[in-house]
Amino acid sequence: MDIYTTADEKYLQAIEELNWGELPKALQYFNELIAFDPDYARAYFQLGNLYHYRFKDYKTAGYYYKRCIELDADFPEVYEPYLKLVITLKMHKLAKQIADKALCVAGVCEARIYENLGLHAEQQQNFTTAAHYFKKAELFNAVQDQHSVLQEHQDRIKNKLNSTKAMIYDLQG
Repeated sequence: MDIYTTADEKYLQAIEELNWGELPKALQYFNELIAFDPDYARAYFQLGNLYHYRFKDYKTAGYYYKRCIELDADFPEVYEPYLKLVITLKMHKLAKQIADKALCVAGVCEARIYENLGLHAEQQQNFTTAAHYFKKAELFNAVQDQHSVLQEHQDRIKNKLNSTKAMIYDLQG
């Protein structure tokens, strides 16, 4: 890395390359940034996102997200994608730990964390817990567009809860 370039400038260059669709150049900048400043948490977050969403390399993405949190536990942007990743990987205990940690960090969208917890509980066929999390997500939600999505989640869970009830037949004769 050029000695006249600060870590923040290199980070902004990498983000600009990403915005222009220059993924190889952005990867190069992020890796140079980490080599120059191994404690630059935002670079780890961006690499986690790239490996998670672009390359579908979940193990590597998990490493970068985890490293970001180790370096800066108060960095709010990392928690939602990391939670989604561990839910995808069916790492149930870690998902709960990340969610609990996320809910204590200022700037984290609680509604999105609860929504992801609800989806996780639904995956596990725990519909009562899912309904609870979706209700909490709705209470924390401040985005009008998100309201209909949360309502759809609640309706879907309500239907699933009703479909699992036992049928009682009454024979009359």
